[in-house]
Amino acid sequence: MPLVKWPRTEGVRLAMVTAIIGTVFIAAGAFWLSFTSLTDLARRSGIDAARAWVWPLIVDGIIVVATVAVVALARSRAAWYPWMLLIAGAAISVAANATHALVAGATDVPILLAACVSAVPPLVILAITHLTSVLMRHETGRAVAPATQDVVVPAVETLFDADAAAVGEGQADASSLRALGWSNSAIARRLGVHPSTVGRWFRVHAGAPAVQTTTVGEGMSDE
Repeated sequence: MPLVKWPRTEGVRLAMVTAIIGTVFIAAGAFWLSFTSLTDLARRSGIDAARAWVWPLIVDGIIVVATVAVVALARSRAAWYPWMLLIAGAAISVAANATHALVAGATDVPILLAACVSAVPPLVILAITHLTSVLMRHETGRAVAPATQDVVVPAVETLFDADAAAVGEGQADASSLRALGWSNSAIARRLGVHPSTVGRWFRVHAGAPAVQTTTVGEGMSDE
């Protein structure tokens, strides 16, 4: 039987790729805002300016790595450890960004509001990293699956041809048995069809009503 291949919906794949690219850009922006705040906080805390940039990499890097590990170890008993690192890293980053807003002091809004605004980038890093990991894992699963689905669709012409061939063979066998003197009933039992079917075959073939014939030979009677 012929196979009909239904094409994969490219719109879904395009939307998935767009979402992944968008999350990467958002994560980069959030990481940069958090990076600059934590770098300045590290300098204010006495870390040498030439090495202060390493501290935000450590803090926010824990969030990124732990989030990916949580997604990778989903449904595993070992997932508790990356979850612990994720919570600790997110708490440190949020607290550090909020603290930087308090110690910087150069703001025209209330200190509490400035602290809340500064806490947004690390939270976005947490959320967007998890979203990116989920999207990439989903896309990888789709890539492993077959791009098309094989659907078996029977060919109508093939079925008709098979039926016609079967009828033709039945008529030929019936004609051979009639030539041997078999009756319609005996032929029908032999071929596994109804006696009226045998009669119709002979009427179509001869163009006249079929005549019941007497069985010739023992074992060929209607009994």
